[in-house]
Amino acid sequence: MAHSYSASPDFLSIGHITKDLRADGSFSLGGTVTFAAYTAYRLGLAPAVVTSADPHLLASLPEFLPAAHVTLAADAEVSLAPETSTFPSVFVHATSSAESTTFVNLYDDGFRTQYLRAQASQIAASHVPAAWRDLPITLLGPVAQEIQADVLSLLSRQPGRLLAATPQGWLRRWDADGRIWPTPWQEAERVLPLLDVLILSHDDLLPFSNGNRTEADAILADWSQHVPLLVATDGRHGATLFQHGKPSSFPAYAIREVDPTGAGDVFAAAFLTHLHWHGDPIQATNFANCAASFCVERPGISGIPTLDQIAQRLRTL
Repeated sequence: MAHSYSASPDFLSIGHITKDLRADGSFSLGGTVTFAAYTAYRLGLAPAVVTSADPHLLASLPEFLPAAHVTLAADAEVSLAPETSTFPSVFVHATSSAESTTFVNLYDDGFRTQYLRAQASQIAASHVPAAWRDLPITLLGPVAQEIQADVLSLLSRQPGRLLAATPQGWLRRWDADGRIWPTPWQEAERVLPLLDVLILSHDDLLPFSNGNRTEADAILADWSQHVPLLVATDGRHGATLFQHGKPSSFPAYAIREVDPTGAGDVFAAAFLTHLHWHGDPIQATNFANCAASFCVERPGISGIPTLDQIAQRLRTL
């Protein structure tokens, strides 16, 4: 699919690009912003990322994200827009950090045990370029409590724009060994009314309900009263869309799962993209379910589909 982009992005994701370590010591690129931005690119948008990572990872980023363009936040005089009319796959505005956020992910029958091995510097309001504070789509995608509160003060809900969050990184804490554990989202009641959309995994809430799905559903129902749209993904069970508190269920697409990492982030980006284009949350949920079904069939970002691929698999509601 050919890309014809303006010199300004239309999809911004904020959060840490991560290293996801493999057993042999190598790593794949991870983080909500990575999967979300690349999904937006594959769907034809002009994506951008605000992040922090170590200099080596930033220098090698184009090896992982083809045609990525990295600008350091310290380079204040560097133009944030490409000189040509073609936007790179992902335009990255980064703060250099001593380390990159690094995870080890262990899966057992669909359940993940996760360790945080290193953490990049936090992202503050001053790291977000002024020209990127009112884009058509902005997704807050924390993975390790890295987005400072003042970032939200830069952003506001406005007609014709979408401000969304995936709160996974706000629901995590880690012990001295780096083992990730769930923690309540203390700022939920303050943050939710500031958003247009909240997208999360149903499993993120199970630790707060003793594994009881009914109690997790009650948390979702409560949160959905404070944000216009809430979407809860649930793996093979599909997804639930709440519109001002009213739920609708959508079945998953039947596929053979190879690697579930990033599926929720692909879902989020696809949902927001479709919603931006058409304004229909119901169709956007079906579209996002379909997009995410491709992601889990292959490892890393290699499974993220194009618009044409989704169109061939998309079912009519």
